[in-house]
Amino acid sequence: MTYTRAIAWTTSAVAIAFSCYHLWVAVVGVPEPLTFRAIHLIFALGLIFAVYTGVAGRTGATPGVADLVLVAGALASVGYIFVEYEYFITRFATVDDLRPLDWVFGLLAVALIFEATRRTLGNALPITALAFVAYALVFTRTDVQMLLDQTYMTTEGIFGIPLAVCASYIILFVLFGAFVERTGTGKLFMDISLALTGWAPGGPAKVAVVTSGLFGTISGSAVSNVMTTGVFTIPMMKRIGYRPSFAGAVEAVASTGGQIMPPIMGAAAFVMAEFLNVGYLSVAIWAFLPAVLYYVAVFFAVHFEAKRTGMEGLPRADLPRAGAVLRERGHQFIPLIVIVGVLMSGYSAPYAALCGIASAFPVAAMRKTTRDTVTIANILGALEDGARQTLPVAMACATAGVVIGIISLTGVGIEFTGLVVRLSQDSLLIALILTALAGIVLGMGLPTTPAYIIQVALLVPALVKLGVALEAAHLFIFYFAILSAITPPVAIAVFAASGLAGGGLWSTGLDSVKLGATGYIVPFMFVFAPALMLIGPWHEVLLAACTATVGVICLAASLHGYLLRPASWWERLALFAAALLLIKPGLATDLGGIGLLAVVVASQLLLRRGSTTPPGSS
Repeated sequence: MTYTRAIAWTTSAVAIAFSCYHLWVAVVGVPEPLTFRAIHLIFALGLIFAVYTGVAGRTGATPGVADLVLVAGALASVGYIFVEYEYFITRFATVDDLRPLDWVFGLLAVALIFEATRRTLGNALPITALAFVAYALVFTRTDVQMLLDQTYMTTEGIFGIPLAVCASYIILFVLFGAFVERTGTGKLFMDISLALTGWAPGGPAKVAVVTSGLFGTISGSAVSNVMTTGVFTIPMMKRIGYRPSFAGAVEAVASTGGQIMPPIMGAAAFVMAEFLNVGYLSVAIWAFLPAVLYYVAVFFAVHFEAKRTGMEGLPRADLPRAGAVLRERGHQFIPLIVIVGVLMSGYSAPYAALCGIASAFPVAAMRKTTRDTVTIANILGALEDGARQTLPVAMACATAGVVIGIISLTGVGIEFTGLVVRLSQDSLLIALILTALAGIVLGMGLPTTPAYIIQVALLVPALVKLGVALEAAHLFIFYFAILSAITPPVAIAVFAASGLAGGGLWSTGLDSVKLGATGYIVPFMFVFAPALMLIGPWHEVLLAACTATVGVICLAASLHGYLLRPASWWERLALFAAALLLIKPGLATDLGGIGLLAVVVASQLLLRRGSTTPPGSS
């Protein structure tokens, strides 16, 4: 056996073992925290240096000697914890002096985690973490020993809550996504979207919205979503006449929304549940209506753009039939239904994910159309895929843990809270705007999970101090951590989509902001109207849902210049004002918004009737 083949076999075996270990833990129960988190990290670090090879972190290449040395360093730096386990759990953290080997393996672990993060996620997150390290050492004069103690020797840094959530929750849902993808669920999503919306005006763009929303429920990654569905939807959009930048923007915005779409949201949603000490189902319930509003707005935005520019859908004869798709592949929705059912029955999120994983291949075996996916090779492939897809998230969580440890140690979070409160002068609206801007800036170039974790420590306390409900504050910054993926100048989902579409980065980014405008407003809505988080009496929830839905449609019509017909400048202004009034909770504002909308509708109906009146008729 050649060296290359031996390394490939070993890497695959370790990846499968990584997944199997976490499935076993989900069945028998989680071991002691430090042990569990360290095992998760040692698997992840070892795999990363074998999979993401060389200085550039290329995948698909055979690891060189330097990569194997880093694998050995990863095994040694984390393995030291198991060798000296009794010492780790009995010493007094930040009181007892570090031993020489503590320094050696602690510094090595931090350096390897930063390098592994750089290889998997790029430079932004390691640079952010190094900036916090520099702040601690230079500005707060924190002792290096105390900093390393907090970071490596306790469960308040690398081995903190973010890594715990990755090991307990995230990897299982990533595995679920890998399992259902291996059974061909992606084709189900694409076919059902084509059948439902492909024939409508701007059909391919609507297919992108629906497919990305469905796929996002099992992906949780904006960039992964773009690269999976965009290769099909972007060429279809360009074929019927959409500009490349607009086609890329549709895919980027729709894919980004997958992270807020229950039942399986982005990885950061599981971190949120842990921070709030609530069940994951509670987070999914709070996020449901805002996510629906987001997708309603995007769907109508592409509809109005298609009507304004005269784009038609795809020929019905070329599209699959919804009934036929459901008959042939509809059973593949069962694993998703299983997860929702288990969550609603009161069981934990890891158990729900385990049930979903266990159901994926048996469900595929139910029908001849999907039975060919049920093979040992495919099951092993799903286990390997899940492990590989977890690696970037594990590194994001480990590095974010370093940042959280520094924030806790230095008290910078308290200072940041005071700064926001002083700048806002006790005005909640100004504080929310400042927080949104800070959230987008902090999230630029970062995956959602570390961006959210950093913002929890820096921004949530300020909002809570100004009277925002804790769950609304967390969901607010969660949204802006996500929206940084489509907000220029650093918008990673836009970068991916523009590469596929061939559009300019800035034009695609600006189109993305325009399409996703509702996403920037929805968080303000649920802060001022908790009914949008399904909190409160049912009649308040129903009223808020109806008025907000009409409001986001008005906003899309205003931004894209079309409602029932092309809108004049004053109609666009009136629609924009109506949108803001309907979005803001309150009977008076709702009535004002409905009134403005009625005026615009009447104007457009009259103009439409006038344009179709035969010459010479009265």
